[in-house]
Amino acid sequence: MVETLSIAVIGAPGVGKTSIIRQFIYNDFSEAYTPTRSRYVHRPSVILNGNMYELKVLDVPPITSFPASASQEWLDLRCRGVRNANAYILVYDICCVESFEYVKMIRQQIVENREGSSSEVPILVVGNKRDLQRQRFMPRRAVSVLVKKTWKCGYVECSAKFNWHVVLLFKELLGIAVARGMRQNHTSIRLQGALQRNRCTVM
Repeated sequence: MVETLSIAVIGAPGVGKTSIIRQFIYNDFSEAYTPTRSRYVHRPSVILNGNMYELKVLDVPPITSFPASASQEWLDLRCRGVRNANAYILVYDICCVESFEYVKMIRQQIVENREGSSSEVPILVVGNKRDLQRQRFMPRRAVSVLVKKTWKCGYVECSAKFNWHVVLLFKELLGIAVARGMRQNHTSIRLQGALQRNRCTVM
């Protein structure tokens, strides 16, 4: 039986959520900015340690807050499936402090509002637009220490534009999610290329 892992990708407008997803799945990037107005679901497949997983990647439009209850989640079409995701990718723009504050807010709300043991839910904070490194609002090390030590989350920086560390961030998140879901399986995870349409990736 193929296990499904649901991953919600959340961030402020213009941080590159959709670009990261499209690079990972289709190896594609567009310079044109199109705001995400409705929730979109991508369903690629990957192989981890000889096991196949169906990924349900939710491209979530900007939401004002994490749904505090199941009823709130279902009232807002943009939030469908967000509360019960197996893992979260919180994306911010390394040049925009407001987008980082948004991620900070959403992470806190996930911890407070998730049903069950929220501390066990894998959260990966992703700083996108690394290609604009000179314009960043805070040194990488300072952000990494805050996210890893204080927030207890994973941290990766990437460039969706140049497909730099995009595969790495999904590898990182899936490794944590699978290890927590099946603690007896801690073998190393190897990734071979990004996903493409109608192709299953060996990780």
